[in-house]
Amino acid sequence: MTVTDLLALSPLLLLGTGATVVMLQIAFLRSVGLTATLATMALVLGALSCFYAADITPLQVTPLLLADRWALVFSGLFCLSGAVTVLLSRDYIQQHGDEPEEFFLLLILSTLGGCVLAYANHLASLVLGLELLSVAMYALVAYPNRSILPLEAATKYLVLSGAASATALFGFALLYASTGALEFAALGRQLGNQEMSEAVVMVGAGMVFAGLAFKLSIVPFHLWTPDVYDGAPAPVTGFLASVGKAAVFVVTLRLFLDADLFRYSRLVELTGLMAIFSMLAGNLLALLQSNLKRLLAYSSIAHVGYLMIVFMVCLTAADRRLAVEAAAFYLIAYTVTTLAAFGLLTLISAQEVERENVQLQHVSGLFWRQPVLAMMLLVALLSLAGIPLTAGFIGKFYLFGAAVDGSNWVLLGALIAGSGIGIYYYLRVVFYMTRKPEEHGMDLPVITGRGTRILCVGLIATILLLGIMPQSLMGYLQSIL
Repeated sequence: MTVTDLLALSPLLLLGTGATVVMLQIAFLRSVGLTATLATMALVLGALSCFYAADITPLQVTPLLLADRWALVFSGLFCLSGAVTVLLSRDYIQQHGDEPEEFFLLLILSTLGGCVLAYANHLASLVLGLELLSVAMYALVAYPNRSILPLEAATKYLVLSGAASATALFGFALLYASTGALEFAALGRQLGNQEMSEAVVMVGAGMVFAGLAFKLSIVPFHLWTPDVYDGAPAPVTGFLASVGKAAVFVVTLRLFLDADLFRYSRLVELTGLMAIFSMLAGNLLALLQSNLKRLLAYSSIAHVGYLMIVFMVCLTAADRRLAVEAAAFYLIAYTVTTLAAFGLLTLISAQEVERENVQLQHVSGLFWRQPVLAMMLLVALLSLAGIPLTAGFIGKFYLFGAAVDGSNWVLLGALIAGSGIGIYYYLRVVFYMTRKPEEHGMDLPVITGRGTRILCVGLIATILLLGIMPQSLMGYLQSIL
């Protein structure tokens, strides 16, 4: 392996080195502050290395990993998201976790799994990244271990995710048995052979997609999502909802594009049908929630449904460039917005474990008690709803454009209907926040970490910046896709 190859893999190498250093530091000296600092440094360095690696891409580094601009953009995004989660989690884990140092080690490993998925162009690396992301996430969801709810959520996630991974692995086996290929591009070339049994290939591809759909919490594979989101700590939930889903979506889209699974119209049409159900079911079920974490859980199901529009647009090769560009921008906007929303929930959460889950009545009168915090939460909710001058609006506008360009009028109608429903329940939260102080009966303690507050301000500023001046990011995405 040459120096160029090592530079192309620098985000993965830095994260692996960082995980090793943190593990050794925990073994010899337990210090939450030092562990969090080392974890943040490893993640930030991993993100910065993506800029230097971009000059030598695209480069096939081993048969398993492809270093291109697509991989580096999302690896940088995942590393920065991991660093943000570390900073958001520091005060929280010290208050709620019995062994806080291991938390940051698991977070690095989970981020490393997401980066491997961004690089993956081989079924073996897909499995490696998926399991590295998931196994670390099982333990992250179980923090704090003094409470029964996180342990219950982690158990559900472990069992159901294990079943989904087994289903995907069986699908990989069927595809390999039919084609004799594991690399995405080679798989696509072999699938073009008319002598193959289309039934076996369809079953295999369907099982692979079902396993990945579980990770994305697409209807009908979404039942785990509200319980896991509700039970997991707020910073972990934000990481799972952003990086956990974005990484799986990135590798799923690459698999479909490189292997040209769009040739199977029935599979793509099934994807479109699941997208419609995800958009409508996610938004309708969110209407019934009074727990903010469960509300955001169903909201995330709807947002993944919006993203699945891309697969229907890609059915026609001429429309794929715009569709992929729309997906990339939406993923970036959604990741930043989700981290901001759950970061603010971390701030609003009570310092007692038993009251960690934020209900609507907990934010009642928040505009009067914590006006700055309420304004930041308002911006995050408006971005999730897709209101103009926010990153979420530009992301949805991109998807609108892609759907119109591909003449997918049914999906466009579902997107409009889902967005309309979403505006209602997001504004419902805003209504509770604007109530007079005397209308709510409890005063929710607020975590006063200065670093966490500054970080949330930075995330909100990014949301507004991408909403007001999206040209720089749009131009960069157009140049690399």
